[in-house]
Amino acid sequence: MNRPRLIACHECDLLQQQVDVALGDSAVCSRCGATLYTHRRDTVSRTTALMLAAAVFFVIGNAFPVVSMEIQGQRSNAMVWEGAWRLHQEGETLVGVLVFFTAFVFPLLQIVGSLAILIPLRLGLTPRYLVPAFRTVEEAKPWSMVEVFMLGVLVSLVKLAHMATVIPGIGMWAFFALIVTLAWASSALDPHEVWERLEIAEEDPTEASA
Repeated sequence: MNRPRLIACHECDLLQQQVDVALGDSAVCSRCGATLYTHRRDTVSRTTALMLAAAVFFVIGNAFPVVSMEIQGQRSNAMVWEGAWRLHQEGETLVGVLVFFTAFVFPLLQIVGSLAILIPLRLGLTPRYLVPAFRTVEEAKPWSMVEVFMLGVLVSLVKLAHMATVIPGIGMWAFFALIVTLAWASSALDPHEVWERLEIAEEDPTEASA
């Protein structure tokens, strides 16, 4: 006998039965009206493709300078990890650590973790690590702050414009593309469908891999 499919509202915690919704439609809470989940088209395939693109942009952004500055004929390049290290050298260790984790470690965790989850699902596989991995990625996602880092870079460039010749690097454009791609991937992913697949895998592995 199948158990009823239940879901708790993210806003008011009301436990209610899940219903099937048409493509593009959303299920809402019967008490507070908050959106419970939305049926998105090809959510796993589309998000996988976007995360692969994000991985490419992330590598480019960290392999090339974010910005180059020329002062009195001397030119210097700035990269993400170099910026964090220079903050440490100047005594701002805490700020440097925050920059390193929010602009490098957590975005990397979000991209690699998402691909480690989505690719097996795309192939019809459900290894046991998927459930804790998906929880970890969802918890780390708010700490991925590439857009905040890039906003800080833009503010710094405006302040330095009258002191030096500032040249945006390939890394900057790659990070802008990364911000757009990650936002697009977040909107394309349906966590509800992912959790449903993982629950089916725990209850009936043969059905999940079918």
